[in-house]
Amino acid sequence: MSIIIGLTGGIGSGKSTVAKIFAQLGIPVLDADATAKHLMNNDESIKSALIKTFGEDVYMDHQLNRQFLAKLVFEDAFKLNQLNAIVHPVAIQYAKEWALKQSAPYVIKEAALFFESGSSEGVDKMIGVTAPKHIRIQRVMQRDAISRDEVIKRMDHQLDDSLKMKLCDWVIQNDEMHLLIPQVLAIHQEISK
Repeated sequence: MSIIIGLTGGIGSGKSTVAKIFAQLGIPVLDADATAKHLMNNDESIKSALIKTFGEDVYMDHQLNRQFLAKLVFEDAFKLNQLNAIVHPVAIQYAKEWALKQSAPYVIKEAALFFESGSSEGVDKMIGVTAPKHIRIQRVMQRDAISRDEVIKRMDHQLDDSLKMKLCDWVIQNDEMHLLIPQVLAIHQEISK
């Protein structure tokens, strides 16, 4: 079985960019957010639980109404916890099964909420990606075409970045002053020993 390496960081930190570098090195990468979105659209048990919890409007034309759901959960911590309780257990099990099928020396599981969701328990080591808050806010505003206030609401639902990085085995600085590739290569070489 492959070693499972978690890749985490706050919203806008650059996790996905780092994950793409690992993928270029031939390392299998599972994007937990994309997996959760896939499961919310395709897993019947999740779909029925979401409709029961949040109402029929959570799906539009048989697809998850992400804007509707985001507006609900990022304005109400209780509803966010309900969503996570529905989706996380299924997504965590999916990731475990995916990792078992891989033959590489290690795999990367990329997720923003490792520590918040409890899914860090199934991970052997953790890589954190960090960037200054003002850079993260700007990235997310541009990427998602949302306001500064909306980005900050989402950040408020994540573990503070400084605490999250203390829980990681390696930390990658994505502050536009440090090159990413050398940092990723150093970690790759250490894990591959």
